[in-house]
Amino acid sequence: MTLPFTLADWIVIAAYVGILFAGGWFFMPRKTKSTRDYFLAGGAVPAWLAAISVLSATQSAATFLGGPDYGYRGDYSYLGTNLGGLIGAVFVARVLIPRFYALNATTAYELLTQRFSMRATRWAGGMFLAGRVLAGGARVYLAAIAISMVVTSTVSAGSIMAAAGALMIASFLFTFVGGLKSVLWNDLIQFTIYLGAAIAVLVFLRLSIPASNAEIIHGLAHTPEGINKLRLFDLSLDLSKPFSLLAIVTGVALLYVGNAGLDQDTTQRLLACRDARTGARGLYMSVVATIPVVAIFVTIGLLLYVFYDRPDLMGGATNAANSQFAGEKVSIFMHYILTQVPPGLRGLVTVGVTAAAVATTNSALNAMSAVVVQDFYRPWRSRRGGASEHHYVHAGRWGMGLIGIAMFGTAILSYYWQHHTSMGLLEFALQVMVFSYAGLLGVYFTAIFTQRGTTGSVIAALLGGFVVVLLLQPGIAKIIGLPTALTALAFPFQLCIATFVAFLICAAPAGRSRVAVA
Repeated sequence: MTLPFTLADWIVIAAYVGILFAGGWFFMPRKTKSTRDYFLAGGAVPAWLAAISVLSATQSAATFLGGPDYGYRGDYSYLGTNLGGLIGAVFVARVLIPRFYALNATTAYELLTQRFSMRATRWAGGMFLAGRVLAGGARVYLAAIAISMVVTSTVSAGSIMAAAGALMIASFLFTFVGGLKSVLWNDLIQFTIYLGAAIAVLVFLRLSIPASNAEIIHGLAHTPEGINKLRLFDLSLDLSKPFSLLAIVTGVALLYVGNAGLDQDTTQRLLACRDARTGARGLYMSVVATIPVVAIFVTIGLLLYVFYDRPDLMGGATNAANSQFAGEKVSIFMHYILTQVPPGLRGLVTVGVTAAAVATTNSALNAMSAVVVQDFYRPWRSRRGGASEHHYVHAGRWGMGLIGIAMFGTAILSYYWQHHTSMGLLEFALQVMVFSYAGLLGVYFTAIFTQRGTTGSVIAALLGGFVVVLLLQPGIAKIIGLPTALTALAFPFQLCIATFVAFLICAAPAGRSRVAVA
């Protein structure tokens, strides 16, 4: 039976809104004189704040809902993806960040202006915008459907649109005036709430299980299905598994390079530090901090497995789990929230999902606006006589509004996309990101490690990477008759193939390198 939303829950939500407004007002910079102030917080962000902001931006509602779902269905192998994160972080910290700082770059794509042309930069920025609108909209959708279920006990197109609209408005308001500086401090507040909600649920769930810790650990290591749910690394060579060790050291590592080094949403935080060394330190700190955070969510999933599927550890009590709610597929964590979590804590969980969505969305708005203004609008305006820095700050605010509308539309589109697939929440959210990363990775590997390529081959590679990922989607792969081995590839291996193809396309012509980037 679904538990109703109570006064205690609304009080928690009201307190959250009050904290947001108070924090937004307190941390809002009173003067924003330039785009560097607006998009890079004046270049004075300490490493620890950059790390928390990166962590907050990457730990979205997909992790909040999908982490427990993965733990329930699987094991700790998703936690093992942090090895891929570390590999990717080393590459970004040692290869990409120093180059960006040497250029005094505001966006990650300005390097392509030096290596190829402004046109190449605009195409790379455009690919980021397309991919981030898709990925950001998908994350907003996942949060919106959760909020709709918990607050209204209904799931309809109208309720999802209302929740998605509220999330977009909240995200827009808290980054509109102060830019990245507001985003960074707001991320700290959101992350604290997000993590606090998860810990509260973990404690409540653990107290509801009568078995001792030793009994739970033994039960998870020796399940009736013969599966060790405490396994950290999946050594399987099955290419349909997205979080096997092989996938982690290849595609997941590439995904992290794309996310931390080529995705302005994350890279912007690293470029806002005092220097390259501080930015690199912030990146390493974020990778280390991710481990306990992800562990909490996966552990919730393992305890949900005990709660629902192991009556021997529940003193003989049986709890029925339902994968459907109002005709919609729900994760096991959503089912638990809807049916087991008491008043007050349910409101806190709602706040946690909201905090995850707002933190991810407001950072995406600011990052995409930076690309629109710095890589598109400023060069266009400069050719027509230029404008004051204050003008570009205003342009950034208008850009966020337009991007917010696009993300809202994508959130609605995602409803139909994920509605007709059996893909888990984590896989769905990560899969969306692969479309834009493949081409960007191929182009940047060409720019950094070769002297080949032209503006034309950059454009072709960006489009080629996107198309290859599209063709490797299971449904399309079957329709066009690709070999069976390619129709079930997990997204990390799709990324590897598409990146390699994009690299070959970009590096095909000898090219004329304008300036060496090494």
